[in-house]
Amino acid sequence: MTTKPARPTTTPKPATPPATPSSIASGWLHTARFMTSAPELHFLPEIDVPEIAFVGSSNSGKSTCINILTQQKQLAFASRKPGRTQHINLFSLGKQGVTDAVLADLPGYGYAAVPRQDKIRWQQVMANYLVTRKNLSAIVLLCDPRRGLTDLDDILLDVIRPRVELGLKFLIVLTKADKLNRSESEKALSITKLQAGGGQVMLFSAPKRKGIDEVSQLLWQWVHPAVAANATSAAPLEVVADAEAGSVPVSD
Repeated sequence: MTTKPARPTTTPKPATPPATPSSIASGWLHTARFMTSAPELHFLPEIDVPEIAFVGSSNSGKSTCINILTQQKQLAFASRKPGRTQHINLFSLGKQGVTDAVLADLPGYGYAAVPRQDKIRWQQVMANYLVTRKNLSAIVLLCDPRRGLTDLDDILLDVIRPRVELGLKFLIVLTKADKLNRSESEKALSITKLQAGGGQVMLFSAPKRKGIDEVSQLLWQWVHPAVAANATSAAPLEVVADAEAGSVPVSD
């Protein structure tokens, strides 16, 4: 009597979890790829897709925030000497090789070790960029809530206010929120909302992974407003106000 060999058993593939607003936004930001770097405005290419600029004082955590949002450790350069990056860096966003948006990483400003003439030059370059860049559709201002908005942040807000009134989208991200307790977080949010001039404000912490989903979804919704409006499953964005203290510092 011969026995038939047992049929190999196949392990069923796990079901693919349904896409959520968070996973969609996260997957989109993960497509970020370096496009170009420009020391002056006239070197920037003309682009017809929305451009989201990340700005902030040196050591505000800007590069860390970009790298966390895009899930890439070294996409944005984080120098050990804040203020040394002196170029506007553009990164393309879009799946299947089709660019549907661009992230612009502007140099950090206000660091004391940078020569005065370089500070003045870059303040002029950034002001011209924020005023004249045609496809600029949104600005993300990074701020350390322990220091609050600086004088240079206030100048930036004055520069962009006319464009914000015309529809330019604007978000202030309070980085390093893990350094604040709950009451300090709520106070920082309240004060910054009063200063935001119509912009949104969110807390963000790289070590505690606070605010990552909220910021990611907002950026995606800015670029895909029609899709976001029709997504019945999209949950409303909520401001994260429960940052905790006592983690490893992350610097820009």
